[in-house]
Amino acid sequence: MQLRYNFRLYPTPGQRQALARAFGCARVVFNDGLRARGDAREHGLPYISDGELSKRVITEAKKTPERSWLGEVSAVVLQQALADLNTAYRNFFASLAGKRKGPKVAPPRFRSKRDNRQAIRFTKNARFAITAGGKLRLPKIGDVDVRWSRSLPAGPSSVTVVKDAAGRYFASFVVEVAEQPLPPVESETGIDLGLTHFAVLSNGQKVATPRFLRRAEKKLTKLQRALSRTVKGSNNRAKARLKIARQHAKVTDARREFHHQLSIRIIRDNQTVIVEDLAVVGLARTRLAKSVHDAGWSRFVTMLEYKAALYGRALHRIDRWFPSSKLCSECGTVQQSMPLNVREWTCLCGAVHDRDVNAAKNILAAGRADRLNACGAQVRPGPGLAQRDEAGSLRGAA
Repeated sequence: MQLRYNFRLYPTPGQRQALARAFGCARVVFNDGLRARGDAREHGLPYISDGELSKRVITEAKKTPERSWLGEVSAVVLQQALADLNTAYRNFFASLAGKRKGPKVAPPRFRSKRDNRQAIRFTKNARFAITAGGKLRLPKIGDVDVRWSRSLPAGPSSVTVVKDAAGRYFASFVVEVAEQPLPPVESETGIDLGLTHFAVLSNGQKVATPRFLRRAEKKLTKLQRALSRTVKGSNNRAKARLKIARQHAKVTDARREFHHQLSIRIIRDNQTVIVEDLAVVGLARTRLAKSVHDAGWSRFVTMLEYKAALYGRALHRIDRWFPSSKLCSECGTVQQSMPLNVREWTCLCGAVHDRDVNAAKNILAAGRADRLNACGAQVRPGPGLAQRDEAGSLRGAA
C-alpha cells in the first residue's frame, strides 16, 4: 500500500523565491489548460486531448515572449500540474456519467495565487534526491533543509512540496509500504463517536473530547478583531492574517496528533474494530456544525482504516441507520425515541444503560452479525421459525 510521509522544510530566502516561481508557473499552466478547453467548448470544437494540450500550454508556450519564463522551472512540475487538470476532468466526467461513487464532483476551477495552499509535485523523472547530508535536492531549487522526524521505509516515488496558509513548507513523500502485521489478539471493540465524549468503546472506556478549536476561540477572536481593524492591502493586514493562519495551524496539528495517538492505540489493542458510518456532511449542516468539525470524525476513521490495513487488523462499518442508541443491548428492545439530553435510560427488561456505552455494545454486536463465517453463514443467525411440536409461551409471559 502507498502511504504519505510529511516532513517540515526550511528553505533559504533564495529557495523560497525559487519555490514561489515554481508555484506560479504550475498555476499558470493549469489555468492555461483549463482556459484552452473552456474556449474549445464554447466554440463547439472537439475536446482537446491530453497530449495536444501539453503541446500547446507547455512546449509551444515556452517559445512565446509571454510564457518564455516557464523554462525557468523544472518541466516535470509543469507536466504534473497539467496531469492534475486531466485528473480533475476525468473525475468530473465520471461523476456526470454515474461511474464515480460519492457526491457529485464539480468541474475544475481556476487556481489563484491567493489560495491557502500552494503545491508542486516532482516525480522520479525530475531526479529529485535525498543527499548524504539529509537534505532534499530539488531541480532548479537546490538542497533544502529537512527536519526528519523518522526515516523513510523505502525509496519515495514522488515528492510534493506544499506551502500552507501559515507560510510553512512541507515535503510529502509517497512511499510503497509492505504490510506490517502485529501479533494477533483476541479482543474486539465497537466505537461510538460523539460530542459529549469523542469515543466510547464497548468495554466502557470513554475518551474525552479535546475541543481544540473551542479552547483556541478566545485567542482567535482577539486576532480576528485585530485583523478587522487593519487597512485592506496593507502589510499589517498581511501580518494579521498570517497570525490567524498560524493559530489555526496549531489547532489542526494538535487535532491530528490526538487522532494518530488514539487510532494507533485502538488498532494495537484490538484485532477487529467496528465503527458506525456517520453522515458527517449532514451533521455539519446543523447547529452542532462547529463541534462536529472540531471533532474530526472522518479523519479519525480514515486513520483507523489505513492503520488496520497496514497492521493486519480488521475494520468494519455498520449502517448509519442502525438504531445503536435506542436498542437495548440486553433484550434487543428498540425504544420509540431517544432525545440527545437522555444520557442514561432504563429498559422494560430492567437493564440500566449508559447511552454511549450501550450504543458501543450494539455497534460491536451488529458488526459481528454482519461478518460471515467460513461456510458463508452469519456468525449470529437471525431468529428461526419454531417447530410445530416445540413448546412456546405467549408474548409478555413471565
